[in-house]
Amino acid sequence: MNTKNKQTVVIKIGTTSLIKDGKLMEPIIVSLAQKIKNLQDSHNFVIVTSGAVSLGAHELGYKSRPTIMKKLQVASSVGQIKLINEYQRIFTEYNLKIAQVLITKNLIDDREQFINTTQALNELLTQNIIPVINENDIVATEELKFGDNDRLSAIVSIIVNASKLLIITNKKGLYDFNPDKNSNAKVIDFIQYDSSQLTDLISISGHGEGQGGFSTKIMAAQMAGFSGIPTQIISWSEDNVSKAISGEQVGTLILESENKIRLKKLWIAYGMRPSAKVTIDEGAYLALKNDASLLFSGVIDIDEKFNINDGIEIIHKENIVAKGLAKTDSDDTTENSVLIHKDDLIIL
Repeated sequence: MNTKNKQTVVIKIGTTSLIKDGKLMEPIIVSLAQKIKNLQDSHNFVIVTSGAVSLGAHELGYKSRPTIMKKLQVASSVGQIKLINEYQRIFTEYNLKIAQVLITKNLIDDREQFINTTQALNELLTQNIIPVINENDIVATEELKFGDNDRLSAIVSIIVNASKLLIITNKKGLYDFNPDKNSNAKVIDFIQYDSSQLTDLISISGHGEGQGGFSTKIMAAQMAGFSGIPTQIISWSEDNVSKAISGEQVGTLILESENKIRLKKLWIAYGMRPSAKVTIDEGAYLALKNDASLLFSGVIDIDEKFNINDGIEIIHKENIVAKGLAKTDSDDTTENSVLIHKDDLIIL
């Protein structure tokens, strides 16, 4: 099958699934390679992998995951070599080519980096090379760290226009209550990305051994779902992976928005740094909901001055309802001038 006609699946595999007692669970990577080999004629795959910090911490003799930034960076650097070498060794046995890709959060803050990363990842897929992605802890700071690979996997899914985000963890899926505290908790089969029930689950979601707990998985699913990408959260097994990729019910499927959103608008939603906030009236809000541009006549208040192409957060009734790029300077407007064109605006 032509690469352009393939569906792309992003598989995020967490520390709790991949690492046990500081050692890599090699059979899981072998099984994953076998599965990808069997499906590569119809699918492209991107792997977002955790585990580098745990591997490095074990090798360095740390008793637990470091919390100090310098030790975290050192452990990640040491562990990343072992992690990627194991992926390469095993995937090569199945005649699969991989590429190591390390990403930091400023990818989505910088429009040019966002575009360049998009082009690079999609070129790898065009050449049937599997990107194996992790956060670049060595250059991360407290402000720049993703803090978990769940949200990183959602951003990667958006970049490669994935057909599905598959999050592999140590639980069977999302539960209606915390299963570690409630023996009657049940797996939720289906849930909408924008449902209040899903948001409510964040507060009761426990954290695992890795950096990301289930709250970050929920937020990743919301981000992907907003972008038109379904997310399936499952526990590890070959059967589960096969069922999830083929569309069968397993774990929890978080259903996506029906609308696919252009990359520029996704950058506006997730990566753009706002320079100002504008508060709008009810009429302007209803107009935006009906796919109109934002006119200056609908603005009640501006908190900071801004220039053309600056990022703007749009406020209605004290809530951020949209984001966009300014079409004019704040000092150069008339009542009927377009403040943000609808092509540069996204409703949240």
